[in-house]
Amino acid sequence: MKRQSATRKPAPRATVSSAAPAATAPQERARQGNMQLAELMSCANDLQSRGLAEESARLYEQWIAHTQSPHRHVACFNWGAVLGALNRHAEAEKAYRQALEMKPDFVQARLNLGHQLEHQGRIDEALAQWQQVWDWPFAGSPLPETDLRLHAINNRARLLEQQRRLDEAEACLVQSLELKAQQPDVIQHYVHIRQKQCEWPVYQPVGEVTANQLLMNTSALAMLSASDDPAMQLLAAHRFVAHKYPPDPGKPMYQADRPRNDKVRIGYLSGDLCLHAMGLLIPELIELHDRERFEVFAFCWSREDGSPQRARLLAAFDHHVRLGGLDDGAAAQLITHLNIDVLVDLQGLSSGARPGILALRPCPVQVGYLGLPATSALPGVDWMISDPYVMPPELQPYCTERAMIVPHCYQVSDRQRPVAPRPERATYELPEDAFVYCSFNNNHKFNEPVFDTWMAILAAVPGSVLWLLADNRWARENMLRRADLAGVARERLVFAPRVGPAEYLARYQLADLFLDTFPYNAGATASDALWMGTPLLTRSGRTYISRMAGSLLTNVGLPDLITTTLDEYRERAIALGRQPQRIASYKRYLAEHGRQSPLFDLPARVRDIENGFLDLLARPPVIRGTPATSMRAG
Repeated sequence: MKRQSATRKPAPRATVSSAAPAATAPQERARQGNMQLAELMSCANDLQSRGLAEESARLYEQWIAHTQSPHRHVACFNWGAVLGALNRHAEAEKAYRQALEMKPDFVQARLNLGHQLEHQGRIDEALAQWQQVWDWPFAGSPLPETDLRLHAINNRARLLEQQRRLDEAEACLVQSLELKAQQPDVIQHYVHIRQKQCEWPVYQPVGEVTANQLLMNTSALAMLSASDDPAMQLLAAHRFVAHKYPPDPGKPMYQADRPRNDKVRIGYLSGDLCLHAMGLLIPELIELHDRERFEVFAFCWSREDGSPQRARLLAAFDHHVRLGGLDDGAAAQLITHLNIDVLVDLQGLSSGARPGILALRPCPVQVGYLGLPATSALPGVDWMISDPYVMPPELQPYCTERAMIVPHCYQVSDRQRPVAPRPERATYELPEDAFVYCSFNNNHKFNEPVFDTWMAILAAVPGSVLWLLADNRWARENMLRRADLAGVARERLVFAPRVGPAEYLARYQLADLFLDTFPYNAGATASDALWMGTPLLTRSGRTYISRMAGSLLTNVGLPDLITTTLDEYRERAIALGRQPQRIASYKRYLAEHGRQSPLFDLPARVRDIENGFLDLLARPPVIRGTPATSMRAG
């Protein structure tokens, strides 16, 4: 599952207050140079409102070329805004630069120039424009309004984070919050960027931001690593959705008396049907759907990465429908027009999600799956695919979705994925005779208590090493410093580079025991380890996401590798590290029985999910506000 993304906010349009005379032959008047600025803006806005943006841009161009006015910089600014909206970014850049030649301290023009440079991939130039607004080097000009300075520094932070310049992004967020504490979006990104760098404690005070503000503005994604309290995860999801998305419109778009299809039509909604964690997880699910009973659609805005994985995915669907050029309303209407019966959302609250489509309720059954292994609080997501382990009865009151409970494991995987030849330990700088613990989870899932426990495990098992993913250099250095504090030699932390999917799977064979994270358990990563025969030790808690690996272990036949407290987790990991013969027994079991276990019985998993969908279609449609109950499939 991916992070929530910041929203780019354009600078406000420049305006001039004056009565505009009625326009006659606007283009001709503009060429003659006798049109007032207010009339120009009125005519241009009218053209845009009628969908004639190109005409509006030409009108501005004619006026600027033939009119001498002290307000030409305003016309250039608005011309740039129209060109930018038309995705003519190089021309928009020229318009904003022309405005700045006339008025170098024109703050809005400098802000929007930064956006046009960003659109052209000229990242450092965009950052420099926003830095000028923040530093404001123009002597004699008043300091820009606070909101404009915040616009500049927040866009610097957003773009720096996208470029993985995490330390610089965090420094910008700190500057922003020191200037103004009441910024929920900025606090959200400040917390999560500290998680990604393993900057502990994550909730570090800044400016006048209170401890309560840090907690209450933790994103739904970040809360999955921060707390195992289901009430806190529900609260974070509710707050995020209320802040980001419009309320549930109530009335569904689909018609209750719509005609029945010959086959049940399942639609999968995703922007990650490519070489992405989601794209690696689901291809066999799509391929194994029973085409005698089901017709399967991809509703997709994924990048065209040209990968074999994307080609395989698209070949698996009966229909591939691109939604990239459609707004949410048009996309929902298309789904309704295609008479889809079950719409499966694979995004949740992750970056690139389009929950506005689901909120319009284009079909009678709408289900969340895999993209967010927690409650989303999204209007229109009425069900979530679960199993008896990840969704015990006591958790259900903390989920806005009802549970569609399949009888075994909620998670599918792909048995057809290629695996590279087994590498040598020396390839990854692992000691030949060491006991190798590993954790290939993303670094934002790590937290202080778990990492300190890992250091205690290493200290208690002489000669052992911990093999981790090198997610970013700041996380690496912070973990090494933490090892220093625990008295663990730095060379006992070995960092693995990112590699292709086949090499990634192959290297699991070099590890002895996978150490899971808590409360954000491994999901697909845990499945990968077990598929490759590497035993996994987890801690199960009170939330869906803290019980994912426990579900996998239960269904692969190794429930004794599930612990429920940090002390039990630590002692079990130490015991296993001191008894390599037990690890050899686990590996032998996985080699002989793991791939034949219910966990990897993909045809049965797909039938369970299909039966669940059929049961949902036989029930009355969900109406929010009615008592939440689960439904068991199979």
